Amino acid sequence: MAKNILISDFLDSLTAEEGASENTVLSYANDLEQMVEFLGDDFASIKQSDIERFIRFLQGNGYKASSISRKISAMNDFFKFLQSEKEITTSPMKLIDAPKKSKYLPNFLSREDIRNLIQTAESNNEFCFQRTAVMLKLMYACGLRVSELVSLPLNCINKDKKQILVKGKGSKERIIPIANEAIDCVLQWIELRNFMDKGKSKPFLFPSVTSVLGHITRDTFFKNIKKVAMLAGLDETKISPHTLRHSFATHLLDKDVDLRSVQSMLGHEDISTTEIYTHVLTNNMTKEVFANHPLAEK
Repeated sequence: MAKNILISDFLDSLTAEEGASENTVLSYANDLEQMVEFLGDDFASIKQSDIERFIRFLQGNGYKASSISRKISAMNDFFKFLQSEKEITTSPMKLIDAPKKSKYLPNFLSREDIRNLIQTAESNNEFCFQRTAVMLKLMYACGLRVSELVSLPLNCINKDKKQILVKGKGSKERIIPIANEAIDCVLQWIELRNFMDKGKSKPFLFPSVTSVLGHITRDTFFKNIKKVAMLAGLDETKISPHTLRHSFATHLLDKDVDLRSVQSMLGHEDISTTEIYTHVLTNNMTKEVFANHPLAEK
């Protein structure tokens, strides 16, 4: 049962952190269920040879190359997740030839849409909306992953240095500059949080009385964003926590911030992961040229 919970947590992270579509999550769920049926759910004992045996089984039973590629992607992402959660030390997928994923252009919001989203949450006096407003502003101000955001400790911000300390993937820490507006918003939130917490002294910036983790879950935050987006008149199907992170990176690069600096703030190990945002900007520039240049007129 514990292992099934790990799969469930992984699928939740796909939705909340990666903004994966419902179809992708369902496909990955089916792929991992098939893997468990063939190899069992003792994930720590699964070896590379076991994965290769499973792939041969798929090939021998007439599965298309595209289906097998997707299953390899699902297993690769799942075992990476287990590593990040310290459930396993090494991935059996390490030497498996994973299919190259097509580079997708991430969704991001305009500055106006982000302001609209935050102001809509702020205008509602309910505790849930006030918390969501702070989380939205903090995520956009610092480009945090949703897993980093929900688990922030109460003392994560250094007001004097205008910095926030974040514990990212693999428990790696990084320091990110944080704007005054976001700092003030968080400090006001802490006062409300402490009042509502009634001295229970939870160590998290965004505590939860219902979550076993002690802090708000990724899935709850994801659902809250969708609710706010709908009230703001935005297309909630195109908005996820990761959309805020994409917007943070895109807007900084749009203002000529150094790519290496953005990489460091996002916590990307490989700069090629960050470079995808330059493709977004190139796409936008192309549209602007075709829409506005005199020689593009009919």
